[in-house]
Amino acid sequence: AWVDDAGKTQVNRGYRVQFNSAIGPYKGGLRFHPSVNSSIMYFLGFEQTFKNSLTGLPMGGAKGGSDFDPRGKSRGEVMRFCQAFMTELQRHIGSNVDVPAGDIGVGGREVGFLFGQYKRISDAFENGVITGKGISYGGSLIRPEATGYGAVYYLQEVLKHENDDIKGKRVTVSGFGNVAWGVCKKLAELGAIPVTISGPDGYVYDEDGIITDEKINFMLEMRASGRDRCEDYADKFGVPFFKGEKPWGVKADVAMPCATQNEITLDEANKIIANGTKYYIEVANMPTCEDAFELFRNTDGVIIAPSKAVNAGGVCVSGLEMSQNSQRLSWTAEEVDKRLHDAMINIHARSVESAEKYGLGYDLVAGANIAGFEKVAQAMMEQGIY
Repeated sequence: AWVDDAGKTQVNRGYRVQFNSAIGPYKGGLRFHPSVNSSIMYFLGFEQTFKNSLTGLPMGGAKGGSDFDPRGKSRGEVMRFCQAFMTELQRHIGSNVDVPAGDIGVGGREVGFLFGQYKRISDAFENGVITGKGISYGGSLIRPEATGYGAVYYLQEVLKHENDDIKGKRVTVSGFGNVAWGVCKKLAELGAIPVTISGPDGYVYDEDGIITDEKINFMLEMRASGRDRCEDYADKFGVPFFKGEKPWGVKADVAMPCATQNEITLDEANKIIANGTKYYIEVANMPTCEDAFELFRNTDGVIIAPSKAVNAGGVCVSGLEMSQNSQRLSWTAEEVDKRLHDAMINIHARSVESAEKYGLGYDLVAGANIAGFEKVAQAMMEQGIY
């Protein structure tokens, strides 16, 4: 329960699903969105367990959140809700028990409010209890970019396996939040050309590429404005805007859905295949509907990289933030970025190795599932049945 700006008491339902801690403390994001319910939290906690296993870091799996919607709320209302939420959550978390982080609707502002309330209740500075913090009180450099950077590093490994090069590759990207921003930033740095971003209102097509600092930084302004309008980019840079459409009809070498779950339906999958796109890189959590996913898997010449491996960079840097907090150290951006890059190389290698071990060839989907599962299963068996 929390009090809005009108002085009225509002009630929202909160969740924390602690799924598995066989290889480390429970770890997973908090999501504030009207769609949040127990079944989504259980499912995401299950996926998080194996994603965290893939990173090679000692982290179990969890997920949580609330059906509270921060959109349209004042800063004070968001703060009071976060304080109410943490008042109930604090008894279930700790740096060696369960370490939440941000997710949809929970950014740096919300993490700050949550940590402040935990600190107030515990009367101790235990900043390892949550990740995604601000730099001034124990956050990690590269964290906002981590998921996007990691996805591009994973794409690099896929391309290397195919004796291909990232330079000059044209890439369709959806979304314009932190993940899409990190993807575009790293793609441009490595010589690739992201040509689309999208939002609830439609998508923009920038034939010259979203590759300049001005364009990439404007994505941050779009996100910070709270307007949730992709058309702002078209207005600013004079490029075509396609109202109410998704970007998957645009011809490209690589498709990287970065927006939300189930955004790629069977129709979109057919468009991507018809365009001759070879590399389908899932960046958002489970962005592909089941029938579309099966179509990709059964289409010769299309390589699928699954989200649990591709977007593990975000939680990987969260784990690195936990390590820095434990050591009372702050690593440089270059050091964090190198550790992230190494982790993504290892995730790809482990996925390839696991698929080949069972005679599945270059199947990154099966390989990621097997590699993530085997580590958790082995730890559970070695610790005894309980």
